[in-house]
Amino acid sequence: MTSFDSSPQLNVWRALLALAVVFVMLATTGWTAIRSHRDESPLRASLSAWQRGALDGRDLPDAESSPHRLAAFFASLTARQRTRLAHRYPLAVGNMHGAPVNLRYRANRIALKQQSKRERGRMHDERLSETGQYEAGRRMHRFDMLAVKTRKILAFDPEGTGRVAEVFGSLDKAERVSVVVPGVDTNVLNFQRTNRRYSAPAGMAKSLYKAERAASPGTRTAVIAWADYTAPDGLGLDSATALRAEQGAVRLSALVRSLPGSSTVALACHSYGSVVCGVAAHSLPSRVTDIAVAGSPGMRAETVGQLRTSARVWAMRDADDWVQDVPYLEVGGLGHGADPVSAEFGARILSAADAGGHSGYFEPGTDSLRNFAEIGIGAYESVRCAPEADACLTGLSDSVEA
Repeated sequence: MTSFDSSPQLNVWRALLALAVVFVMLATTGWTAIRSHRDESPLRASLSAWQRGALDGRDLPDAESSPHRLAAFFASLTARQRTRLAHRYPLAVGNMHGAPVNLRYRANRIALKQQSKRERGRMHDERLSETGQYEAGRRMHRFDMLAVKTRKILAFDPEGTGRVAEVFGSLDKAERVSVVVPGVDTNVLNFQRTNRRYSAPAGMAKSLYKAERAASPGTRTAVIAWADYTAPDGLGLDSATALRAEQGAVRLSALVRSLPGSSTVALACHSYGSVVCGVAAHSLPSRVTDIAVAGSPGMRAETVGQLRTSARVWAMRDADDWVQDVPYLEVGGLGHGADPVSAEFGARILSAADAGGHSGYFEPGTDSLRNFAEIGIGAYESVRCAPEADACLTGLSDSVEA
């Protein structure tokens, strides 16, 4: 077990919580950060162009329309017309809930190539520092990797640190969909890693998809690596508050509501991603049958009942995960509430044997990955409870039907 006093990360949490009153006073006296004016973001520019656009003399629907209305609009078009829209407004179409998923993949591939070309130009922009040019090169290479034709990029926004979501499997044909919701320091550059691959969203989701396929080859599954929210940058103030989680929860709920077909959905939420899932829980549709969290600093609730969800709630934590030593409380908006693996919280407690710390929950061969997979395919009788927590299987027949 990691000592609280010996962990720099945990000392940050302690300091932040100790300063709760100061931050509350600053907030209530109108202290704000002054942000410099920025040009319209690429995504916003694409959406604005869509709003002004037309197709063969026909006005385009509001991009913020319901997924059902947008799906009906795209269904009324010919294949050639859909392709024209993807080329004209790639970022708008690539992020549009209700657009056919295959069209979104194509549109995002176009957008990624466009943004890669833009970053290539910035690499040689003398107005940028050497560091700025280097970062442009890193972004260019990441965009090129994401634009590979075999990849299924469901969402992409190059603004700031970037947002992205990728699908493994066939989303259109899936009976069951799992959504991996990652935590702090998630951005477009570290969406995938060569080293510690299973600590990055793409590696997490790919590992989970393989585990689900191995557990039930006959079940049509899909897994989404969902880094389509602006995650906190490190263990600072943002990670100790719910601001990013509240923003992410809106986006997560919109994603789930727009998924094609009638597949059931399981959320696999890691670290701060569990805060996002906790905040979103009450707004999620009934197709979300399970919310499973690992390495959670809290879900902004004191009990499962306070989440106000009909989904099953599962929680697990490795014995060597430093997150167990964070203060599980909420003071003045700082902290995320009760420990999800505590008996008082009321979640179904799962084994996370062999995860090897905070970033190992999706490593092949671990109980945590196996449990995520069994939940994802609905094989609840096969999940492994934590030691002395056999009650994690109690009453499953009385909970939400999968």
